[in-house]
Amino acid sequence: MAEKEKSQPEKKKDSTKSAKQEVKKESKRPQEQSNEMLIRVFGYDIPGSRNIYAGLTRIKGISWSISNAICLKMGLPRGKKISELTQDDLNKIEDFIKVLPVQDWMKNRRLDPETGEAGHFYGTDLDMKREFDIKRLKEIRSYKGMRHAAKLPVRGQRTRSHFRTKKTQSGGIKKKNDKKE
Repeated sequence: MAEKEKSQPEKKKDSTKSAKQEVKKESKRPQEQSNEMLIRVFGYDIPGSRNIYAGLTRIKGISWSISNAICLKMGLPRGKKISELTQDDLNKIEDFIKVLPVQDWMKNRRLDPETGEAGHFYGTDLDMKREFDIKRLKEIRSYKGMRHAAKLPVRGQRTRSHFRTKKTQSGGIKKKNDKKE
């Protein structure tokens, strides 16, 4: 009987140990992130926890140098969070981006073939311009256009060990001859 009495308290100790271990496991779990605020700038969602300098680069067409120029010309501290900006500040940033008074060498469209002027494009406009440029190069059958058409590297990279793709098999599937002689 002494053995039964000893075994029962051991079970209680085990249950208290397992309860303590569960509490420790719960405390080690990462805390769930609270709902993060998203700020809409120029048609793109930017997390509110990002600073202005890094957050503006989430907009397609704005590089780190353009983001830095925006912060310097508007007098915004680069370390300030996007969520701390007022709606008026966001409107000023959008208006500034539309005009973008920076030097031509910073813009992403320096010599436009149609107008001959420098411009800066964002988002879907940038994608459309790029697609039309590639299409134009293919139509005039330039070297770059031919490389694009063949899905090969355009800028002089080596192709000996890279840019290998699976070739699709043309024609029908060959059948095995099942003749036994």
